[in-house]
Formats: sequence, C-alpha cells, structure tokens
Amino acid sequence: MSLHTVIIYPLLRDDITARSIHQATESHEMSPSRKRDQDAPTETANATPRTQRRYCTQCLFVSVARSPANHEPISRAPSPPLFHVPLDITLYLFLVSNGLSALYAPIQDCDEAFNFWEPAHYLDHGYGLQTWEYSPEYSIRSWLYVSLHAIVGKISALVVKGKVAEFYAIRFFLACFCAACETRLYAAICRTLSPRIGMLFLMVAAFSPGMFHASASFLPSSFTMCTSMLGLAAFLDWRGGLKMAQGVMWFGLGAIVGWPFAGALTVPLLIEELIIGFISGSMRTVFYSLSNGAVRCGLILAAEVAVDFVFFQKFAIVPWNIVAYNIFGGQGRGPEIFGVEPWTFYIRNLLLNFNVWFILAMVTAPLLVLQVLFRPHATSTKTFLRSITLVAPFYMWFGIFTLQPHKEERFMYPSYPFLALNAAISLHIILAYISSSKPKEISGRVPLKLKWTLVISVILVAINAGLLRIVGMVTAYNAPLKVFEPLEQLEASGSLCLGKEWYRFPSSFFLPDGMRAKFIRSEFRGLLPGEFPEAISYLSRVESTSLVPPGMNDLNEEDTGKYIDISQCSFLVDSYFPASVATEREPHYVLDELHWEKVSCRKFLDASRTGLLGRLIWIPDLPIIPDRFHRKWGEYCLLRKRESEDDGNIFGVTDKGYQPVWLYRIRKRSPGDPLIQRSALTLFEVSADL
Repeated sequence: MSLHTVIIYPLLRDDITARSIHQATESHEMSPSRKRDQDAPTETANATPRTQRRYCTQCLFVSVARSPANHEPISRAPSPPLFHVPLDITLYLFLVSNGLSALYAPIQDCDEAFNFWEPAHYLDHGYGLQTWEYSPEYSIRSWLYVSLHAIVGKISALVVKGKVAEFYAIRFFLACFCAACETRLYAAICRTLSPRIGMLFLMVAAFSPGMFHASASFLPSSFTMCTSMLGLAAFLDWRGGLKMAQGVMWFGLGAIVGWPFAGALTVPLLIEELIIGFISGSMRTVFYSLSNGAVRCGLILAAEVAVDFVFFQKFAIVPWNIVAYNIFGGQGRGPEIFGVEPWTFYIRNLLLNFNVWFILAMVTAPLLVLQVLFRPHATSTKTFLRSITLVAPFYMWFGIFTLQPHKEERFMYPSYPFLALNAAISLHIILAYISSSKPKEISGRVPLKLKWTLVISVILVAINAGLLRIVGMVTAYNAPLKVFEPLEQLEASGSLCLGKEWYRFPSSFFLPDGMRAKFIRSEFRGLLPGEFPEAISYLSRVESTSLVPPGMNDLNEEDTGKYIDISQCSFLVDSYFPASVATEREPHYVLDELHWEKVSCRKFLDASRTGLLGRLIWIPDLPIIPDRFHRKWGEYCLLRKRESEDDGNIFGVTDKGYQPVWLYRIRKRSPGDPLIQRSALTLFEVSADL
C-alpha cells in the first residue's frame, strides 16, 4: 500500500467516501425534503423515505440533519465506513503517544507534584507534603479527584513493586483514559463531520507537544480536557437520539471534579441547541435534555460534597471556593500574587506546543467567512452556522485567559481538543480549495503533484517540529524523574533536603518509606508546603485531613517554620550551571565535595548558555553542527552528606603526598571556582587552630 493511497489521496480529495455514499444513495427513494434540497449542487444524500444525511464533496464537512418535529436525528440506511484510519489503529496510536508521555515526560508544574501527587501519596502511604489549598480553613482542592487516583495507585500496588512503580502506574492509567477519550472524539468527528477532518485531528492530537504533556498529567485541567472531549463527542454524535444530556454531564463532570472554569466551553454548544430547538419548535425536548443533564451534574456535585465532608469535616463546595478565591479573593489575594505574564504569553506558548497547528486554529473563522463569500457553492448556511458553533469554544477560551494577568501553560489544557479540531477544519477547507480541478480557479491550474508536495511538506514540518520539541523537552528536563533511582537500592533513610530545586521535586513517590522531604532556605520567599500528620491506618489519615495545619495562609507569605537546618539533611538535591552565581542561601552544593558526595547526577539543560534553537527543539550533539547551536548542559544531582569522621580527617595520604585532604580536594579545582573563594576563610581558621 503506497503513501499516496494511505495519506495523500484521502487528504487531497476525500472523494472516496463521497463516491461510495453516492452509489448507495442511488438505490434509495429520496424523501420530499431531500428533493427540495436538490438545488444545492454539491450535496448528495443517503436517503430513505425517513432519511436525510448531507454529504458535501467540496463543502466543509458532513452534517447530520435532525427532524424538525421531534428534534431527533433522522434514521438512515447503513453507509460505507467513514474512517481513513480504523478505530483500533487510532486507539493504538494514541496509547503509544500517551504511554511515552507517561514514561518520559517531565513534571512541568510544581502544582502537579505538591497539590495532587503528594495528597495521593498521603492517602496511599500515610505521609506527604500538604499545601494550603488542602487546609480545611480554605478547602479549594477536592479530595474526590485525588482519591480516585489514590485508588488506582493502591490497586496497582497489588501488581507492581515499589512506590516509583505506583507513580508510573497512575500515569499510565491517565494516559489510557486520555487515549480512550481521544479515540471517542475522533470517531464522532469522522462520523458527523468528515473522515478527513478526523484524520487531521488525529495528526494534531498524536504528534503535538501540548497534547503529549497534557495526556498523562495529574492535573484537574488535564482531566477536564478529557471530559471535554467526551462532551464534544456527545454533542456531535446524534446517532440513536439527541445526546445533549450526556454532553452536559461530561462537561459538568470536568467542571465539578476538575476545574470549574471549564464549564464555559459548553456555552456555544448549548446556544446552538437552544436556537435549533426554538426554530424547530421543540423547546420542550431541549429543556428536558438540559434538565436531565443538570440533574446528573447535581448528583456528581452531591457526591463530591459528601466526599469532601468526610475529609474536611465541614460542608464545602470546592468548585465555588475555587471561583470565589480566583475572582472574588479581594486585595492581596487571588492568582496574581503567584506571578503575572504579558498578553503574548499564550501565543508564544501555543506556538511552541502546536506550531503550525496553532496558526491554523486561529485562522479557522476567517477561512469560514472567506469560503462563504467566495465559494458559496461549497457550503450552506446551516453548515456555516454549525461550523461557527464548533470553532467558537477555542476562541472564547483563548480570549478569556489571555485577558487574565496570571497565566500558566496548564490553563490552556481544556481547550486543546478544540484547538486540534479548529486546526483540522482549517486545513480541510484549504485542502478542499487546492484540490479543485476547475480551470476558473487558480488552484485548478496548479499541477496535482505540486499540490501533493505542498500539503505533505506542511504536514511533515508540523509533525517533525512537534516531535523535535518533545524529544528536546524530555532530554533536557527529565533529570528529576531519574536522579532518585539509587535511593531504593541504598535503602536510604533520614531527610532529603530541597533548596533552590524545591519546585522540581517530583513527589514522595520517589523516596523510600524511611525518608522524608524537607526544605532548607533558598532565595525563594513564598509559602512552601507543610506536612500532613503521619498516620498508619486509613481512618486516621482521613481524620487527619480535617485538622487545620499550622503556618498556612492564602497570601503566599513565607512561613519560616517550614525550614530545617542543613545539618539535619542526610541527602540533598541541587543543580549546578557553570554560568550561575552562588549566593549565601544558594551556594553550589554540587561543588562542595568537602561536605557532600555525588550519589547520582543527570544532565540538565543550561538555558542561560544555550541558544534559542537549542532551547526550542532537540539538536543532536554532532561535530558538523556549529558550536553556537549546541545545547549546553549543567548538572542535576542527588548528594549525600559525608560522614563526620571523613570531615575530621585533617591530614591524609593523597597523590600529592601527606597533606590536608580537604585542601587537596580544593586544589583539584580551577582558581576561579566559587568554592575556592568560600574556602579561604575556612583555611585561615583551621590553620590558626593548628
């Protein structure tokens, strides 16, 4: 089977399905309503006396008509397969992509580690770090979402050995759940829009860095992304009856259990249903479906409130608490105290995560308008209005969050499926135009092989840029997931200290049961997590979550009680970059061989010395590549405190003879090493004592 058969021909023509449908149509009697639609030159129908399905060879997509009488899809005769890529192959492709993310993707957000991995670890193992959001005083994180993942981790413990394996088991569960949601949406797009749009959606979702990172992330925004895919699929797929209630339930599940702001994504879809219901005179059916969905959401909310009541020992509606803090927090509160970004933040971020696809997603609405104005024969008013409904959620979400001062990459996760759909629709419109063979149109006079070359070049650039970005991110930043591996072999215990690298800590799942994560002072002046009260039984763990922890606040004000002295640390995590400057609170512990020995070190990208291209994508370290394009590296290390008797060995035999051992270690370094300067005073004091 050639590349032309598998990819190029379906992308450029998309006529295979239309032709087979047309052949099936000719054997059926057309309904009166279909006869009235014969004026549309590009539409054919697969119709029986009660069937009306419109397939457009050159129009935007395949649309399903609903009976005006009862607001239900009209039944139709079986049609030929509508998938360029079979569903099982699609599922496998998503499983591979998401599975690789679960295995290799770094944790990009410290909120993921401290707000979700740590509470899940506490439920499974009886200890962990606690953020202020889980204090009953504030209660803006739901225990229902965390508990579902903790259950997965506990079940996996029956099969796998070790906490690290539990961590990856939960990640693989998230990857599989996301793959199932992506496949469900792909199927709905192929059935109700176009197989070609479905194939393009598959390309965007499977090969984009954004979807790669979001698919296996333990974040409410990732969960909401998945439920949004199920909700959109329900609104699209009218087979077997209107599924508005199901769609409202899926969007509601994401908003209640995940992130409440994601409920806004359903607004354009609901408006369309209300307009159709009003025009068709079936508002009763619409309100019944809407009420049905609202009742389901109410039951989900009741379950969440009940679970949170057990943990907080108080009545709390967590979704409302999240909205109240972020919107009505008041002076000195709200998301802005955690940092603000310029309005261009999401443009730059989405260009990195979706490259060409993001540009296509942004031009979808203009392309739709241009198609209506200059190629009216290729679409219809109903098709245009349906298209606007489908592309509106991404524009709305992008606009709302661009206006917010506080911006984070994960805030865009719920809109990723809509971005992928917009990009697929845009490319579908472009392909429909350039595949035209009409001599009157410019594209009709361009050789077909040139069109193939152009289309495949753009797609390959987008896919390869995405893959290079993924490989670049994994190789540059996944050291925190690997550097703790020796701890299990050493059966280490004591305190693992986190200084300036506190925000990259991947969670207590990477520490042996006898070890606890602690904080030492660094230049960071905000509020760090505290600790859950250690508990052995599950009942005592649940009871402990209702206790108000000390030193918590919602103002991001530092609590000095969360630090320990470095003398209490058995192990330490630190990074070293040659161009970095040591400070009193952030010395280069990696270079301090007098007090610390390296247990495990991994390469970590030195962004300050690496060029722009090297920061954006993976670049192989080959001699033929100019040095200015090479990626520069630092070290991310797990350090162990040297034994006290080693520190006390004032003199010893070295390869330079009998001399102070610690002085020998210093002499091995270059004169400009910061450790030399810090050691000068110590040398003077020790010499005076002798």
